Amino acid sequence: MKKNSLKYCSLLILVILISSVNLFAQTQTEQTMKQAAEFYKAKKYEQAEKIYLDLVNKGYEGTSLFYNLGNTYFREGKLGYAILYYNKARKLSPGDEDIQHNLNIANARTVDKINTLPKFFLFQWWESILSTFTLTGWTYLTYIFFLLLLISIALYFLIKKQKIQRTSFFTGIVVLIFLIFSIVFTAVKLNRELNVKNGIIISKIVTVKLSPDENSNDAFVIHEGLKVKLEDKVDNWIKIRLHDGKVGWVTEKNVDVI
Repeated sequence: MKKNSLKYCSLLILVILISSVNLFAQTQTEQTMKQAAEFYKAKKYEQAEKIYLDLVNKGYEGTSLFYNLGNTYFREGKLGYAILYYNKARKLSPGDEDIQHNLNIANARTVDKINTLPKFFLFQWWESILSTFTLTGWTYLTYIFFLLLLISIALYFLIKKQKIQRTSFFTGIVVLIFLIFSIVFTAVKLNRELNVKNGIIISKIVTVKLSPDENSNDAFVIHEGLKVKLEDKVDNWIKIRLHDGKVGWVTEKNVDVI
C-alpha cells in the first residue's frame, strides 16, 4: 500500500514539475512578445524584428507571432519578408480579416503583377470553402460529422419511437452528405500540405535562370514579394513556377517557403 502511495506521489510531483516548466516557458514567451510589441510601438523596428525572429528560430509558431513579424518587416520596408510572414500567419488562421487586409496592402506594393486567367466561379467557390479551415480544422470537422452520424444511427436503432426514428434517419442522411464533403476537403488539404509548396521571393531583384546553373541563360526577372510555386530542388537551386506558367530556377537564398 505504501509503495503504491509513493508511486502516486512521485507521479503527481512529476506532473506538477512538467506543468510548472510549461507554464514558465509560456509566461516567458508572453513577456518576450510584450517586449517586442513595446519596441514596435516605439518605432524601434529593428529591436522588435530581432526578438520576433529569435522566437521563430527557436521553433515557436503562432498567428500573432507571424503577423506581428510581418508588420515589423513591412514597417522596415522589407516587403518580401513581410508578405512571407503574412502568408505564414494566414496559413494558420485562414479566416483572419486583419491578416488578409495587411497582406492585400503589401501585395499592392509589389512590382510584379502576374496576369492570370479568371477562375470559373465554381472553382472560386471551391477555393473559398477550402481556405475556410486549416488541415487541422477540416480534420476536427470530419470527426464531428462522423460522431454525429454514429449518434444518428444509434438513435435510429435503439429508440423505437417512429417520430425519433424518422428524424434521426433524415438527420443521418444530411450528416452523411456533410461528412463526405468534409472528407474530400480534408483529403485535398492534406494532399496540398504534402505535395504543393509555395514560396515568396525575398530578394529585391532576382534574375531567374533557365537551368540550375549560374552560367545558364537568363529566363526573366522578378522582384521581392512575388508568390511562386516551388516544384523541384537541385543542390542550392530551386525550380519555381509563376502563376502565368513561366518556369525557371533561382538560388534558395532568394526564396523562402511559406
